[in-house]
Formats: sequence, C-alpha cells, structure tokens
Amino acid sequence: MGEFVVRGGRRLDGTVRINGAKNAVLPIMAASLLTDGPVVLRDVPQIRDVAVMTDVLTALGAVVERAGRSLAIDSRGVDRFQVPELLMQEMRASVFVMGPLLGRLGRAAIVQPGGCAIGDRPIDLHLAGFQALGAEVSEDAGGGTLVVSPRLKGAEIHLSFPSVGATENLMMAAVMADGETRIRNAAMEPEVVDLAQFLEQMGARIRGAGTPEIRISGCARLAGADHTVIPDRIEGATFALAAAASGGTVRMENCLADHLPGLWEHLRSLGCAIRVDDHDVVEVECPNAYPPRAISIYTGPYPGFATDMQAQFMALLLKVPGVHYISERVFENRLGHAGEFRRLGARITADQRVAIVYGGRGLHPGTVRAQDLRAGAGLVIAALEIPGSTHIVNSAVIERGYENLAGRLSRLGADVTCV
Repeated sequence: MGEFVVRGGRRLDGTVRINGAKNAVLPIMAASLLTDGPVVLRDVPQIRDVAVMTDVLTALGAVVERAGRSLAIDSRGVDRFQVPELLMQEMRASVFVMGPLLGRLGRAAIVQPGGCAIGDRPIDLHLAGFQALGAEVSEDAGGGTLVVSPRLKGAEIHLSFPSVGATENLMMAAVMADGETRIRNAAMEPEVVDLAQFLEQMGARIRGAGTPEIRISGCARLAGADHTVIPDRIEGATFALAAAASGGTVRMENCLADHLPGLWEHLRSLGCAIRVDDHDVVEVECPNAYPPRAISIYTGPYPGFATDMQAQFMALLLKVPGVHYISERVFENRLGHAGEFRRLGARITADQRVAIVYGGRGLHPGTVRAQDLRAGAGLVIAALEIPGSTHIVNSAVIERGYENLAGRLSRLGADVTCV
C-alpha cells in the first residue's frame, strides 16, 4: 500500500518538466489495436496505469516494448477479444479496448467495470453508441458484456452527456465502419483531440475533434504511426497548485497553458503571477500568504473547470482566508476528500455535490488516506502547507497517475518521501 510522508512548511522553487498525459496515452495505446502496422508512442509516463494497459494489450496478443519514455506496440498478433476480468477490475480504462476490438475483430468482451471511488461511471453511453453503429450487445448474470458486429455501419450518435470515454471509444470504433459517423454533443477535451490526431496519422478521416460534433469517415485499413503524447494538463495544474499552496516560484516545462482554462484566472485573482514563455513553458510565482477572498468554482466538461483539478484546488483554498464554494457537476461522489482534509484541521461542510470551505484557519499534521488519484494529490498539496510530518497512506493510488511525485516535489525544495 505504501505512504507518502510530507514534512511541510517549505517553499517550492525550481523547474519541473510535465510528463505526457495519462488520460491521453491510455486510449491511444488502445487505439494501436486497430492496426497491424508498427506504432511508436513517445513521452509515455512511467506510471501504474500505463503498466496495466500494457498488460491488457499483451493479454490480447500484442507485443509492447518500452525504451526509455517510448513504447513500441506491435498488434499483428492480436486475435483475442476478451479482456481478463482481473485487469478490468484493476483499471477502469481497460474499457477503451472495446471500440478498437469491435472495429478490428468484430467483437469485444469485458466484465463491466461498474462504479468507482468518485462515483458511478457506467458505460451505458458506450454501449448505446455501439448499438447505433450496428452492434449487438448481450450481458450475462456475472456482469460480462459481449458486443458483436461483423461490420459496423456509420450512424448519427447523440450523447446525452459529453463523456470523454464514450466519445473516444465510439470514435475508435467508427474509424473502420462503413460510411460516415457523426458524434453530437461530443467531449471537447484536449485528450480527445490528441487521440483524433493519432488516428489521423494512421490514416483515419476525422473532422471536428475538439468541437461538439465529430465526423468520422470509415476506412478499410489503418497503418502504423509515430506519435508524441500531449503534456498532462492535470499534472501541470497539480504542480501549479502545489506552488500556490506552499509559496514559491515553479517553472513548468512542456506545459500547455491553453489546456487549463479556468485555473490561471483564479490564481491571478489571488495575487499569483503567471508567465507563459514560448508555447509550452509556464512559470507560477506565488506569495506566502493570501488576502481574504471568497472563491467559487464549478466543475464541468471542457472548457469548464476540470473535475480532475477540484481536490487539488480545494487544498489551496484551505490556505486562503474566506468562505469558498465548490460545486462538483461531473461526478456525484467526488468530495470524499473533504473528510480527510478535516482530519488535518480543515473546516469544510460537504455533501455529494457541494462543499463549503472555510479557508485560512490553519492546519495540523496527521494521518490521512488517499481515496482516489486526484484526492491523493490534493492531500499531498495540503500537507505541503503544514509544518511537521503528515502521512498519506495508500500512495499506490497516487502513483497510478503521477510519476515519481515525491522525488519531483523534493527537487523543488519540498521534503516528501515515499515509504
């Protein structure tokens, strides 16, 4: 299980390079199943979720080799359509292989991942979209789902919610369908655009990625590709908020400022200086203390305030004097970290969707538990504010999405160890 030990009260200063995006590389790895040509992915983070997706591809018959920060994927031997149940239970993102398997082999079978720590996350939108493309969906009493279609046909699909996962899965299935597919109310996140660009390198014909309507013209065959994954905007936000919570100046290389709408204006309103150099360098200079201010955030689909930044931002608000309001509009149970913050002396009232944070009251060391990836990152940020030693147990969940977080924070001047 492991734990982070954070001895807080230290100012952060220095430079950190932001890694390739976890939420981009996982569906792109799945999309490599669509071709029997060679695929090379660059700037792939060395995190647990990538290792699990590697196991998923291998279980389906692919060969995956890592060399430094690159992955070489050979999917010529893919002849299996069922994801092992253990891997589905270990990582929800395994569901991304359904679209590629359906497009390539005409069938895909999984055990539905169900909900998770941040709320119910069913795959109903995925399955409804596959059915619109002509697939038959059957389920068994054990939670298994089989999707079958000898040949997919283009269709018009309207998503009731702009789900990133459903948009990506349906886009991967549609690239090999007969005719044109239109996905309306599509997710607009940068990770969707990155997947589309990867598919286009393989020969897919996609228009409108990054807008509410994506059009895909199906093709019979896709080639290999060599693709560099976009920077991880949530990792960039995490380091920016760590700098804001602890004070100091942090320069983030390989960070695309445009991918984080809503964050920079909040930090500027608190007195932080944000400088964007060239195209992919962002420097955040933050004071040691903040004036009283009331801040409200509302999470939502891109370009709204990312739900994956909510826990980290709550950690910063604990330092800002004032009464702050957080409305979680994406997941119905993503405020569980409020209870862990209270173990550190925070005053927060919260239900499933709304939290009121009373900031600037001071925190004390303690032992807390990371319930999910982003909640864990938020607890690390809160601990950076607190003189003394704070223990954050269940570090493995944090390492799912952050490569060597303890070491990189320590190089910026923090005192963080993973034991």
